[in-house]
Amino acid sequence: MQEIRCPKCGEVFQVDESGYAAIVKQVRDKEFTKEIQSRENQFETDKNNAVQLAKLETEKIFTEKLNQKEAEIAGLKSEIETGEIEQKAAIKETIAEKDKEIAELKNKLDSFNKDKELEISKLLSQKNTELNEKENSITKLNNEKELCEKEYQLKENSLKDKYETELRFKDEEINRLKDYKLKLSTKMVGESLEQHCEVEFNRLRATGFQKAYFEKDNDVKTGSKGDYIFRESDGDGNEFVSIMFEMKNETDTTSAKKKNTDFLKELDKDRNEKKCEYAVLVSLLEPENELYNSGIVDMSHHYPKMYVIRPQFFIPIITILRNAALNSLEYRKELAVIKSQNIDISNFEAEMNEFKEKFAKNYELASRKFKTAIDEIDKIIDRLQKTKEALLSSENNLRLANNKAEDLSIKRLTRNNPTMQAKFAALKNENA
Repeated sequence: MQEIRCPKCGEVFQVDESGYAAIVKQVRDKEFTKEIQSRENQFETDKNNAVQLAKLETEKIFTEKLNQKEAEIAGLKSEIETGEIEQKAAIKETIAEKDKEIAELKNKLDSFNKDKELEISKLLSQKNTELNEKENSITKLNNEKELCEKEYQLKENSLKDKYETELRFKDEEINRLKDYKLKLSTKMVGESLEQHCEVEFNRLRATGFQKAYFEKDNDVKTGSKGDYIFRESDGDGNEFVSIMFEMKNETDTTSAKKKNTDFLKELDKDRNEKKCEYAVLVSLLEPENELYNSGIVDMSHHYPKMYVIRPQFFIPIITILRNAALNSLEYRKELAVIKSQNIDISNFEAEMNEFKEKFAKNYELASRKFKTAIDEIDKIIDRLQKTKEALLSSENNLRLANNKAEDLSIKRLTRNNPTMQAKFAALKNENA
């Protein structure tokens, strides 16, 4: 038996070994619950710190890669600007060379005119000299004079015709050179604009566009078609750039008195029907418009991803769009890697949350068990208290019974009982 003192009334009572063990277990379970709560709080703190550290590390790596890509983009922009400056310088140099050629032709024409004037003056001088020498033989030389005059007239007409012909040729050459200068050396002699673009692309297909598709658009299922379609895919077969081309030059009957903007709506429609990302109008229309003569013109304010160019920018626009698409392809791949990393972090958090939920569930079950055990202990204590009260009551009854037993005597038993008094008196006499 163990003694237990009540913390409220200070009364000491005894319990058996099983009751005492149950009370000790109750105290120990409360301390265990407190320890579990402490461990749970510590675990939650460690988990939050680990997740925060992983997020900071991921953000740092992403920031570093983003800064690196921004530096690469700045470098590419610098290279493009440098290329544009070099291209403009080359164009200016070409224009200067053509202006020099025109000046040389003008000088040759002036020299030719002077030579012809000197030749005519010389002939006139010779004829005058001959006439002066043969004044004495006028009659004899009249026929010769007439003949010479006719010959002179014929030669003069011939020289005049030759001069006018050469002058006309020079004017045509000057006009051709001016047109050549306006078109910036685009070779259109003997071929159409479509043929010119196709030839220019095929010259570079074997070296720069080995895996590219560039063919005429012959599909008229939707009711309309562009001129050419350019497509290119990476090594895995994923298409990363596609361009719909439309060619318009000054000899096209459909382009008479029309502007470049008149063809943008139909080109955008063809681009969407053939599922191309970009649309490019290669045009020789509006030859005097400096906007289109200055370089690649972005028409995105009319239709998305649309450009108007002169033929000399046909290969550069393909190269620029293709390189931009390749760069974006690399960015998309890197973003996919980062996304997969974020998915790993999300999976880590999901597993942590799942563990937390399971732990909470198990804790809740254990807590209910503890509560049930505590309730049972409280019931046992109540029963023990009742047992104690019953024992105390029994002890009081036994004490009273003992007192009554101690007060019991023959005299009290025989009081008011004459028969028993007579028997006890007779027994007493016999013993005497």
